[in-house]
This record gives sequence, C-alpha cells and structure tokens, in this order.
Amino acid sequence: MRTHSSSVVAVKAARALADLIDNDYPTVEEYVRALERNSNALRRANPSHASLVTTQRAVVERVRDAEPASVAEAKEVTAAAVEDVVESVESAKHEAAATLAERIEDGQTVLTHDYSSTVLEALESAAQDGKHLDVYVTEARPRHLGRKTARTLAAIDRIEPTLIVDGASGYYLTECDSVLLGMDCIVDDTYYNRVGTYPLAAAADDVGTPVTVAGSSAKLVDEGFRFENDFRDPSEVIREPPEGFDVKNPAYDATPTRLLDAVVTDEGVREF
Repeated sequence: MRTHSSSVVAVKAARALADLIDNDYPTVEEYVRALERNSNALRRANPSHASLVTTQRAVVERVRDAEPASVAEAKEVTAAAVEDVVESVESAKHEAAATLAERIEDGQTVLTHDYSSTVLEALESAAQDGKHLDVYVTEARPRHLGRKTARTLAAIDRIEPTLIVDGASGYYLTECDSVLLGMDCIVDDTYYNRVGTYPLAAAADDVGTPVTVAGSSAKLVDEGFRFENDFRDPSEVIREPPEGFDVKNPAYDATPTRLLDAVVTDEGVREF
C-alpha cells in the first residue's frame, strides 16, 4: 500500500481472498464467515482506498447473494468473483489510460505527481504513438515515489523526464501544458490523492495550467464510503527522534474538484 498505486492494491487484495479456497471448512456458513472476516481485515488495512473497499465488497456480496448449497460451490463463486473483479479493475484502468493518451499531444510538457500506474500507461502509450513529451515529476515526499515514476519514464523512448522536489512545482507550472494525476478516489466534490496534490492543483489553477485526473470509475464514490486519511510513521519525515516538536505525516490531502479541469475514467471524460 505504501509503494503501489491503489488499483494494484485492489487487485492484490482481491487475489488474496482466493487463498481461502485452499482451506477446508465444515459448512458454507463457516466459509462465508471466514471470507467476510478476511475481507474486513483487508479493508481495515487502508479504508481510504476506495477501489480496495468497493472490490472487496463486490466479491463478498456476490458469494453471499449466490446462496451456495455447498462449500465447493461457494469456493467456485469466490474464484469467479475474484477473477471478474481483477479483470474489471485492470480493464477499467487500461481504458482510462487509453483515453488519457488520446488527449496528450505531441511536443507537450506535462507535470505529474507521485506514482500513478494509469498516468504512466497513458504517457507510455502516447510515446508509442510517436509523441515526444517532456515530463516534470515531483518526488512525492516523504516516500519519494516520484523517483520511481521518473526512473520508469526514463526508460521510455520519446519521453524526457525531469525530477523536481514537490515545492518546485509552482516554479515549473508555467512551462507546462497540463498536469496529469492519478487518484485515490473522488467522493462527491472532493478529490483525494497523495499529499501535495492540493497545493499543486491550487497553483496550477492560479497560473491557468489545466489539471486532468485519470483512474478507474470504481474510484468515484458518493454513498456508503467515508474517506479516512492514513497517517504514516514520523520516521519517514525525520529519522532522528524529534525533540520538543511533533511530526505529522498524512498520506493524502483533499482537493476540491472545482480545481480540476477534467476527470478521465473508463466511463468517459467529465469536464469541470
């Protein structure tokens, strides 16, 4: 969860439920209880991951609604549900990336924050289509996942990445044609993403650089979900024990959707 995009987390968590199929259960009721218990544990591991929560619910509800007559049948339904969920997440991400790639033009300079597998796929697809791009990449402190993004982009022909510290994004935004971001989720009118996104979006709005967010439509939620921030270990910010001061390390921040220009998902493009 600390080093992968939320879509990858959702897929790994769904496949983790399939491990239950290898265990023995005396009754259907006990199997379903085990499924629910493990799914709840996965969801609690990071309740802020909307795609994790929605995909876990989908698997459990499908097994429960099937009312299987035997443990073997329950396991078959679980296996099918997991595969369908994984396919849905991956195909949705690919469709969103493909749509985003079409919006990227040859010769553009873009800026991206953190590590988004959807944005990376879109940039690679655009480059494979013959488009030459300059990409500013923020470090995404304190875990520096942006460095992972920069290294990935550096291996792609026609893309010239430049790594910058988060605080320098405002300095380079006037050179950029757009800001391309992934998303953890959008709840009603609030967009949640890696901390540092809000000041980036606000600065982009101030200088007139459009901000486009891309991801699976499963990350757009409005009912039955309450975002809970994840506060990471202070040692990520400062290695030495703090003396006389506190250290806060939130993983995400909240950005009003009014600061966005477009949200690209597998269901299409929403302009703001």
